[in-house]
Amino acid sequence: MTPEDRKYVKSHEWIKMENETAVVGITDHAQEALGDITFVELPATGETIEQGHECGVIESVKAASDIYAPVTGEVAEVNTELETKPEIINEDPYGKGWIFKMTGVPAEQYEDLLDSAEYEHTIDEDD
Repeated sequence: MTPEDRKYVKSHEWIKMENETAVVGITDHAQEALGDITFVELPATGETIEQGHECGVIESVKAASDIYAPVTGEVAEVNTELETKPEIINEDPYGKGWIFKMTGVPAEQYEDLLDSAEYEHTIDEDD
């Protein structure tokens, strides 16, 4: 089930606004496709990242996949627990498996992203 309290991008990242901070992670569909995650390269705190640009990498037993910024903003915090336990993303992709938090997110960029139903439709088209 894709949570309805956040937005999504076709590259399988999710973003959830919590006041002025945006929390970013990858979807359940993405972690399932990757398989057992073995390493996460996190973006640098304080770095400004642009919407659609690569900002990290997730490696698994099957493949490596880039993480793309769903919106433009500044990296405020990263989930350092992933450095020693990357499998948290497999276990809880919408909760403890968040990857980074951003500030300075343009509201219009966030609003233009996919809702859960639109995202699920893109998955169905890919299958």
